Amino acid sequence: MKVKNLTVTNHILTVNWMDDSYSEFPTIWLRDNCPSGLHPDTNERLTDLLEIDEKPVLISAELIGKNINLEYEDGYKSLMPISLIDKHRPGRPVSDPGLVSFQLWKKDLTEINIIRHKASPIISDDLALKNWMDDTARIGLTIIDHLDYHTEAGEEIAKRIGFLRVTNFGSTFEVLNKPDPNNLAYTSVRLPLHTDLPNQEVPPGYQFLHCLANDAIGGESLFADGFAMAEDLRTEDPKAFNLLSEVSIPFRFHDHTADIRIHRPVITLCSKGEVIEIRYNAHLAGIFDMPVDVMPDYYQAYRSYMNKTRDSKYHLKIKLKAGEMVVFDNRRILHGRESFDPSTGFRHLHGCYVDRGEFVSRLRLLNSSF
Repeated sequence: MKVKNLTVTNHILTVNWMDDSYSEFPTIWLRDNCPSGLHPDTNERLTDLLEIDEKPVLISAELIGKNINLEYEDGYKSLMPISLIDKHRPGRPVSDPGLVSFQLWKKDLTEINIIRHKASPIISDDLALKNWMDDTARIGLTIIDHLDYHTEAGEEIAKRIGFLRVTNFGSTFEVLNKPDPNNLAYTSVRLPLHTDLPNQEVPPGYQFLHCLANDAIGGESLFADGFAMAEDLRTEDPKAFNLLSEVSIPFRFHDHTADIRIHRPVITLCSKGEVIEIRYNAHLAGIFDMPVDVMPDYYQAYRSYMNKTRDSKYHLKIKLKAGEMVVFDNRRILHGRESFDPSTGFRHLHGCYVDRGEFVSRLRLLNSSF
């Protein structure tokens, strides 16, 4: 946007834009964000805010090409790019290329219309990687097919994004029926819908489950959009929604090697009141310890959300095939599975996580490149 004219007062620079709108920039902001205060190589801030006067006095502002030349009473001079102040107008946050609008879903997402991407282009082509990541962030869940039948094939996709998240289960894990399990996933029993590791300070972000074999009778994977269920609860029972987003409950995992616990709400909201995280795992929920006058209402709210997880109108059921990998946002999408009979065939999924921060960082760079 081009500048029409500038107005200077002691502590404010007013920029009148060509569309007749205007923006006011406090002089402390102008001094704090002067480009000369950034390291030329790292672009990190070098300016010490406490070395700047609390209200710097601006004495002149002049348009010079694509910049504004600023002079202050203390003799400091600054050349501010118009593009910088246009992009960072006060009260107008900069758009984030890593953030994708969520598309909530219920039973309208099926095994037939779920979005699928082939593995090979994702490995070799950044545009294919970007398109798949955009879809996965928007829907919360996609399937990658045509993977090789070895454990490294799924990891290779995950590492195209960033570092693998290490948990108390390691950097990768094998979902199969095994003796002396320390997690219900390592049995053949039915797993109700849940999110993984809500007991962690920051639960893992995106989960990758690569199917290497699924020959047993049963073992269908089940998914549901936790955000969609939360929003329906907000509409139908605001009191229950508020309790689940305001009252923290204990989550805990413990075995002979770890005891990891935390108090957090089931529903986490951002500063705008939007749902940004679900922590729901009835098997890892500890003993509720909220005040007694809150407890009856909280149980009712908790049961209301639990009932939604059992409602088939939210469910997507898939029988994964060898060579397919489901990737989903573990802090949004609840997952589970039907029981299976290990005597009828082998079932083996290889899993890993990539944190949301890694995912969004990679997507931000990709969306800025295309």
